[in-house]
Amino acid sequence: MVSTTLQSAHKVFAASRHVHKVAAKAVEKGALEETVTGSFASFIHGIRPHHLSEVVRHRSKRMVLDSIGVGLLGSTSPVFETTLRYCQEMFASNPTSSVYGKRGLKLSPPLAAFVNGVAAHSMDFDDTWHPATHPSGAVLPALLATSQMLPAASRPSGLNFLLAFNVGIEVQGRLLGFSREAHDIPKRFHPPSVVGTLGSAAATAKLLSLGPAQCGHALAIAASLAGAPMANAATSAKPFHVGNAARLGLEAALLAARGIEASPLILDDDPGCAGFGAFYGDYQPRPLTLPTDGHEFLLEKQDIAFKSYPAHLGMHWVVEAALSARSLLVNCSGAFSPSAIHTVLLRVPASKYINRPFPASEHEARHSYQFSACTALLDGQLGLSSFSEENLRREQLRELLSKVVVEHPEDNVANFDKMYAEVAVVLPNGDILTGRCDTFHGHWRKPLGRESLLQKFRSNASRVLPEGHVDSIVESVDNLEKLSDASLLASQL
Repeated sequence: MVSTTLQSAHKVFAASRHVHKVAAKAVEKGALEETVTGSFASFIHGIRPHHLSEVVRHRSKRMVLDSIGVGLLGSTSPVFETTLRYCQEMFASNPTSSVYGKRGLKLSPPLAAFVNGVAAHSMDFDDTWHPATHPSGAVLPALLATSQMLPAASRPSGLNFLLAFNVGIEVQGRLLGFSREAHDIPKRFHPPSVVGTLGSAAATAKLLSLGPAQCGHALAIAASLAGAPMANAATSAKPFHVGNAARLGLEAALLAARGIEASPLILDDDPGCAGFGAFYGDYQPRPLTLPTDGHEFLLEKQDIAFKSYPAHLGMHWVVEAALSARSLLVNCSGAFSPSAIHTVLLRVPASKYINRPFPASEHEARHSYQFSACTALLDGQLGLSSFSEENLRREQLRELLSKVVVEHPEDNVANFDKMYAEVAVVLPNGDILTGRCDTFHGHWRKPLGRESLLQKFRSNASRVLPEGHVDSIVESVDNLEKLSDASLLASQL
């Protein structure tokens, strides 16, 4: 007997073919390409696996592996467990798609994408790009869920899965590149909730083989589902931004496949009707070059930042600067003692939501310059255990936090490509020991090597999966282009 979900998947493909035929008669290809939106739609539809260079394949597989690892680790977090129970209790029908770290448990594709996206961002351990966003967590869960949803005969190969993933990453990067405002640490809304939703829609549309018109509609539908204010940063609601991006982008593509239409100018700078430019006041869109015109993926030009610490990216500069200052102090005095410190001076960019003097929760701590610096000084590291309730309440930590003074030098801009951090330890005798970080290890200018990335993945994944399964995932991702059925990757998780 064919399940209800498989019947729905067959209907999606049937609807997709019908709508594509109708659209082909009503919209000339040239008309699509005359608009920015049309150029994006044509790109999504027209890109092929041979357009992926070796550099792009290599870098995107590193992203897939890292995102799976932080997702598996995130499946142990309280916010993931709460979200999963909610989905099981409220929406239990048509389970076909796997959930990170939960053997035998499946959800409907949109909800699997949702909870796995939540897992990916539950500890703020997921990758980051410039202009600022978390690209993988918004796309990968949608593709994993979709690959399992499709009928067996229609499931994508690993190569097509990798192509769709890169489409989702590329769309996010191009949209961010249309705004100078987007280059700085965000102030109004969390970027993954906006560009991530459209990236998820683009990637899913590619995996579903939608026609050009449908791809455009998927982007436009996704724009109506996008956005999350920065006020929810440093709370347990922030992981929903990535979870919803994965889920809602997937749903946008499925709705487009069923014939739902939306603005054909959603990405254009139309003064008469606000589209995607509503999110950015300085939005200046440009057409996306078709692959036949020698397209160069953004991922080929700029690598991704992989985090060594489960915290906001800005913390990585602060931690490394603090570790340098600690090393100087130990070299001078032979030991580290918080009581021997008069003042801890932080010179960091001005950004309100990561300036938190006395964080009261793990989520606030992951977004606190002060906590990151003081924990690194106190412990010589920042790791998973640093954010436990016990460590948050330590008297020595509170003592150090009370000694912190924050400065915002004019030349230290809130931009992940330009910022730096200095941590100066002022001693009672007036001596000052300063550590500085201009580029942390893991930044796109200083990327993690394979061994470091594998060490991070194994450390994360082994908390959930047996060692043999961890090795199998590494092998599957390394050989993703050779997989005949990409859903096999999802089933390993």
